[in-house]
Amino acid sequence: MPMPPRSFVRPLFVAILAPLLLATTVLATPEETKITEVAPGVFFRKAQTEPVFTGCNQGFVVFRDFVLVIDANFPGQAENTIASIRERTDKPIKFVFDTHYHGDHADGNMQYVKLGATVVAQERSQPLFQSKGADGFEGAKKNRAGEYGALSYEIPSLFFTHKLVFDDGEQRVELLFFGHAHTAGDAVAWLPKHRILFTGDACVNGAFNYTGDSNTESWVSVLGAMEDLGVKTLCPGHGEMGGAEILANQKRWFVELRSRVKAGIDKGQSLDTIKEEFDVPFYKEWTGKESKDQKENIEHVFKELSSPGKPLGLKSRLHRHPHPHPSQPIADTAGSER
Repeated sequence: MPMPPRSFVRPLFVAILAPLLLATTVLATPEETKITEVAPGVFFRKAQTEPVFTGCNQGFVVFRDFVLVIDANFPGQAENTIASIRERTDKPIKFVFDTHYHGDHADGNMQYVKLGATVVAQERSQPLFQSKGADGFEGAKKNRAGEYGALSYEIPSLFFTHKLVFDDGEQRVELLFFGHAHTAGDAVAWLPKHRILFTGDACVNGAFNYTGDSNTESWVSVLGAMEDLGVKTLCPGHGEMGGAEILANQKRWFVELRSRVKAGIDKGQSLDTIKEEFDVPFYKEWTGKESKDQKENIEHVFKELSSPGKPLGLKSRLHRHPHPHPSQPIADTAGSER
């Protein structure tokens, strides 16, 4: 049989190799922190989650004249991220985007502010930073004194409503708000040129969901809006990088979680009975964890479905993540900035 031309062999080899490379990325170990250049000048920093939970995943994008960081992380991890950025570029870090107010995503803001960076977030997160975020930071100063020490809390100084765009002709990052998901002020970073989405905790890959500040009904819709973007590469707030299937898995979890809990409520079952009988088999296939062990998720959805229309999360416990754990940007918003 004649050999195929070399021009055919190379794309065939790439087509076979590409899924293997993706599988290698998805199966990377949780015991390491790893930085991957997802596209030219676009980096994903996957955080170690076991045996010690070190914080959130992060991203950073190198523009022509500056760097944009996605999620500040804890103060100590922020210092490590800055060092990693400096290994790759000497361009100034001018902007930090907090996807939401939780401490493992935002407590390190001061490390960037002292370098002259502006911290950006969605406007609905502002009161959360000022209340629960600030209170949680003060608690961390006592519980993690070695890391937090005499540091001062920094909340974002620039808030957007629906959309904020950074575009210098080489890179384009769109900060987008789709609604109440993990928190009332979740926003994501979308890179349309590369079809890369940084989601913060609006989408995670694995058993990392905390629902105490969430609206899971709205969250399902938000995930659907993210799917409509046509994502090629998804960089979640926790867990391994992958593709659009992570969005599908995350949405399926909330749909089936809500369905199972509602079925129990409709049968008149107590919360304890629902938790005891709870089973979503797909969840273990996705995360490696039993669905019935996600008691916080089950309890939250039970409260949501038992008190329809009543807002939840505004006075919930402070969240410190109990995981297992041209040259200037162009502002393009559908509302006001402050």
